Amino acid sequence: MNSEAYIEVAIHLEPFSEELAEILMAELSDLPFDSFVTEEPCLKAYIQQDQYRPSAVKAVLSGYPSASFTASLVQGQNWNKAWEETFEPIVVDGVVTVKAPFNEDVPRTRFNIWIDPQMAFGTGYHHTTFMMMQRMLALEGFLRGRSVVDMGCGTAILAILAAKMRARKVFAVDIDAVAARSAWGNCRWNKVGSRVETACGDASLLQMNSYDVLLANIHRNIILQDLPTYVRSLRRGGHLLVSGFYEADVPSLKEAAIGLGLSHSGTSAREDWACLEFVKN
Repeated sequence: MNSEAYIEVAIHLEPFSEELAEILMAELSDLPFDSFVTEEPCLKAYIQQDQYRPSAVKAVLSGYPSASFTASLVQGQNWNKAWEETFEPIVVDGVVTVKAPFNEDVPRTRFNIWIDPQMAFGTGYHHTTFMMMQRMLALEGFLRGRSVVDMGCGTAILAILAAKMRARKVFAVDIDAVAARSAWGNCRWNKVGSRVETACGDASLLQMNSYDVLLANIHRNIILQDLPTYVRSLRRGGHLLVSGFYEADVPSLKEAAIGLGLSHSGTSAREDWACLEFVKN
């Protein structure tokens, strides 16, 4: 895939509500839109140019008589500019710092991660990234010497942290080729390239191996779709950490995971976003 050109679909909602925007996000993710921004009274949705179908958007919005939309092309170089204008360093419990070259006066912590987006959607939602890193820190003793996979790795923040926490081997996967290349470069920039393998692909790549820890900070629909593959790829006693969804999505995700033989071992919430941890029995 090529993420250098995206279509921005701006959907005007009248009346606007966060709940309605969240419902639309879930429906549009199946088209597949992969990033969203809410700017009242609009929901802005982003999809790779070659996957955009106006008729599909119209079909989704047919159930919302008051909704209207416009579409515009966004060239790849704009993503870096927007990212630089909005990105703030992520500092987790005074232990982990994620920063970019243009961030100044950021204190050093025990684990310091430098990233360069390279046009990839890789910083993730800060709340979900924050919670995933918190849960990884709580698993530090377990992570040491283990094998880890970071699904939908983006710029590889979580993969790099796993390597810095002394995981034996880390596999970072993203379906977007630009993200995968960005992950490769960031791992080498952070001097963990020898222990992080990056690849462009989907969850089918996991079937080549088995893992002790599986990280997936991606959309709820993708997690539900790929959950059976995650479980098959996870070793007995292994941990699955998932985020990228709202608290309202927790019941359906828990039900699906428990139905596949996982045990729920923890939930985190932050500004309506959620993170779940499971263990394979």
